[in-house]
Amino acid sequence: MPIGITDEHQALSESLRDWAKGLGGIALARAAEGDASAAFEEVWRGVEEYGVAAIAAPEPAGGGGTLLDAAVALEACAHELLPGPLLGSAVAAYHAGASGLGDLVETIAAGGCGIGLDPVLEVGDRLRGTVRVAYDGGGAAQLLLGARGAEGEERWFLLAAEHADVRPQAGPDLTRRVAEVQVDVDAGTAVEVPGLSGTAVRRTALTLAAAEASGIAQWCLTTAVEYAKVREQFGAPIGSFQAIKHLCAQMLETAEAVAATAWDAASAAADDSDQWSFAAEVAGATALDGAVRAAQDCIQVLGGIGFTFEHDAHLYLRRAVALRSLLDSGDAHAAALSRLAVDGVRRSVRVGLDGKDEEVRPRVREAVAAVAARPEPERRDALVDTALLAPHWPAPYGLGAGPVEQLVIDEELAAAGITRPDIKIAGWAVPTILKHGTDAQRERFVEPSLRGEIVWCQLFSEPGAGSDLASLATRAERVDGGWRLTGQKVWTSLAAEADWAICLARTNPDVAKHKGISYFLVDMRSEGIDVRPLRELTGDALFNEVFLDGVFVPDELVVGEVDGGWRLARTTLANERVAMASTNLGGSVERAVSLVGGRSEADLARVGHAVALSTVCSLLGVRSTLKALAGRGPGAESSVAKLLTVRNRQDASELVVDLLGALALTDDPQVREDLHESQLTRCLSIAGGTTQVLRNVAAERILGLPR
Repeated sequence: MPIGITDEHQALSESLRDWAKGLGGIALARAAEGDASAAFEEVWRGVEEYGVAAIAAPEPAGGGGTLLDAAVALEACAHELLPGPLLGSAVAAYHAGASGLGDLVETIAAGGCGIGLDPVLEVGDRLRGTVRVAYDGGGAAQLLLGARGAEGEERWFLLAAEHADVRPQAGPDLTRRVAEVQVDVDAGTAVEVPGLSGTAVRRTALTLAAAEASGIAQWCLTTAVEYAKVREQFGAPIGSFQAIKHLCAQMLETAEAVAATAWDAASAAADDSDQWSFAAEVAGATALDGAVRAAQDCIQVLGGIGFTFEHDAHLYLRRAVALRSLLDSGDAHAAALSRLAVDGVRRSVRVGLDGKDEEVRPRVREAVAAVAARPEPERRDALVDTALLAPHWPAPYGLGAGPVEQLVIDEELAAAGITRPDIKIAGWAVPTILKHGTDAQRERFVEPSLRGEIVWCQLFSEPGAGSDLASLATRAERVDGGWRLTGQKVWTSLAAEADWAICLARTNPDVAKHKGISYFLVDMRSEGIDVRPLRELTGDALFNEVFLDGVFVPDELVVGEVDGGWRLARTTLANERVAMASTNLGGSVERAVSLVGGRSEADLARVGHAVALSTVCSLLGVRSTLKALAGRGPGAESSVAKLLTVRNRQDASELVVDLLGALALTDDPQVREDLHESQLTRCLSIAGGTTQVLRNVAAERILGLPR
């Protein structure tokens, strides 16, 4: 998924991709290999005509868009590897416009602008010094350069390249020209950009570089996947090999994470400085390394052809490496992010509803106030009575609430300090009953489940049927009035406390394994059920084995059609639920932040990467919510979020133990809790389908790789 979520941004992205592709920029870049003076004038005339560089400048200066609009544009151009000084020009135009120098935006857009990211010049009566690397400076007509005065104060200037000694260089990135710039002019020759700082220039450059990184990652993913579908080895497409599927699925994870952080960094430009800085450092820790890794993985999937100069893959790798070299490694940004987190900064992303909430908010606020007025022990019943406990469920148990109303309810409940109770496995069981059950089943189970009168467990997994659930062996034999279930289930949480279970059992052994399964509701107090606790590596007994020995289930407790249970098992209304983003980084990441103060740069970087990944997981949820608000169903980000969330929790809990050092050997209560979390999270990459199986699924169902 590209950066843009709205229809307008997606249309802009598609339009610019088509336009940029038609310019033949990659061929021009190849033809200019080794030519330090190449300015790609033909391409730049098109850039000026389309107004791409000035999108984020004020409207009177030829822009009128936001930095997010600019990010969408640069992502699309990077996808086609458009050559020329677009990044530097976009940064300079944005700041010139924001500083009241709108008359210079047209000059920047016409001739291009190189940028120096650090204030290395000296300024007094004269502006002098050497900028070793002016990015996009080769062939650009303008330069945005920083200097320090006699008292060390920062000042930034736009200087016509003709007033400096500009020495272009043909570096490893064939699509861009950097330059060494020597300056020695009267200070009045340059135009000062008021109020600008090196921090602001770097932050803007990082934000737009992350957008370019997203375009690179997407091209690399698409190229690798399309090749894997058609390239054959050993008599089969290489995309059917599990190793290639996993590599492509990991590229999908990377591309989605890069797009999410680039989107957020550009969106955060409208927020306060700390919020933008936090979002930009998340992008720096994620996107720059991510683009390099995506390009490397693309070449790996392509194999020998990817290692040739003739294939374009290496040009994308060169661009990605150049961006990272310019703006520092992911570790540097992660360390900076860690410092912000230690200082208490967290990303707070608000989902704008654009007035769509005005109709429903008064009614919701009134209902929430009625719940808040009840004593604490009565609030659960009040949430049920007002249909606010599961508002996305259909009436009368919910409100059939769409995305906007759900978000309004979340906001109002949070404002009132009301937390919904966790309905646990009922959150899986009841939606299936609502959608596929009978009226009698709905009347019997739905409301009591909401009120907490019924506790559920799930009897799906078996010793021989974990990720391959369709291979389950528990059998259901037809008897007078119903069925008798015999078999063994495992990894069942809440089995000892549960009143009822959702259970899959084989009702027809003579058809394909997916087709002979039925979905039962089982009374856990039935004769023939034996629950045996399983002690896990944590020392706890969270899970259980459940043995069923001829357990009778009447016909009225079969959900849906006999032999139709496999479809039901994969059906849930959960994808209709949207939620607000959390500012909390998660238990282990917050704990790591609390431990890292005063540590080395290496430790700060490790914690910063954990902060970044936790933020990415939250951003994927926000983007999924925004898609729902736009009327589109869940996409790749929901599957990627599952994979990345597991990695986030496992890695963060392990990091905490590592930061504890020798203290991890003590019997301190907090240390015991930290160790327990690091052990408990090992189950996350197994439960609900192993990470490896989920990557196979993502590769086949999202990327379309062959089985």
